[in-house]
Amino acid sequence: MTTPRSWLAGADDSPFGVHNLPYGVFTAADRPGVRRIGVRIGESVLDAGAAARAVGEPSVLLDADTLNPLLAAGRPVWTEVRAALTRWLTDESHRAALSPLLLPVAEVELHLPFEVADYVDFYASEHHASNLGRIFRPGSEPLTPNWKHLPIGYHGRAGTVVVSGTPVVRPQGQRKAPADAVPSFGPTRRLDIEAEVGFVVGAPSALGTPVTLDRFREHVFGVCLVNDWSARDIQAWEYVPLGPFLGKSFATSVSPWIVPLDALEQARVTPPARDVEPLPYLDDRGGEPWGLDLALEVRLNGHAISRPPFASMYWTAAQQLTHMTVNGASLRTGDLFASGTVSGPEPETRGALIELTWNGEEPLKLPDGTTRTFLEDGDEVTITATAPGPDGTVVGFGEVTGRVTP
Repeated sequence: MTTPRSWLAGADDSPFGVHNLPYGVFTAADRPGVRRIGVRIGESVLDAGAAARAVGEPSVLLDADTLNPLLAAGRPVWTEVRAALTRWLTDESHRAALSPLLLPVAEVELHLPFEVADYVDFYASEHHASNLGRIFRPGSEPLTPNWKHLPIGYHGRAGTVVVSGTPVVRPQGQRKAPADAVPSFGPTRRLDIEAEVGFVVGAPSALGTPVTLDRFREHVFGVCLVNDWSARDIQAWEYVPLGPFLGKSFATSVSPWIVPLDALEQARVTPPARDVEPLPYLDDRGGEPWGLDLALEVRLNGHAISRPPFASMYWTAAQQLTHMTVNGASLRTGDLFASGTVSGPEPETRGALIELTWNGEEPLKLPDGTTRTFLEDGDEVTITATAPGPDGTVVGFGEVTGRVTP
């Protein structure tokens, strides 16, 4: 099936053409302080609620100030709304009515697009987990005994999920280096990034009812980019025996555009071969493949330092969702779960500084002559990603950016 063409000049050659149509929430100078749902098309943002009224199809879902009502409506409605937006932006008869409702993306302010209910972070890259195992347990088996039997994860803090562009204040906490007799308190000395991919839950599930692999599409609305900032020294001292806490809960940045799951059909790939037989509830070999061919890029102060491939992730988002609910935990509209650090097999594809600098032993040399082991105040990190779309197009995710402040 050929992708329809938009009447908006330049949109068809953009990573944000009608094959994509990601959703966000914005404010603009014409109505300051009023948050509106926007749909990215080319280098413009369509005021979705106003567009629906202009074409005679008003929508309370698109008139909301957050995506949550649309998320809660479920897949049949998501499909219907996406089809309507495609029709409006490709039917020449709507050009006159909708053109005034397109705002340059550079002139709007983007906000957190949905209210985050719960946040879960996984640890799904075998390359990342193996590298950390080699760093912290040299001479031992890199992976823990459970790693290839279940998607390891932890529950994070929804209230500190922030939109791209929000400054990241260097967190304070307890730190204790191996040679220290007692812990000290102060700002983290090992502030790190984690390049991740996030999945946004729309339709909720009932408490006590697990979500099976084949129901992934029913519940997941779309995909975004995530930087799960990490204070490695605080984390190292606190995480035994209960896992990440203050070293991870101070800020999690997300991109402002939520790419619909339906825009990623051409990006779906079979995940890497598993060398351990999964338990039946995680066995995806006979079902739909939910590996995704996303190409990430991490830039530090404008310099590209890593290009992690998401297709190499051992555990898929469908398996993560299934494992997250197998005990009967319910899903809520606005739940966010993230993949964990995306790392590939090569040094230049590692998605965190702890890997790129091998825990600070091999400083990263930047093109401007400076070096880094971990982040310094003033550093800015930007993560972008693309995926293959239909008919040779590219699906863009925008970016997630954050600058470290003292």
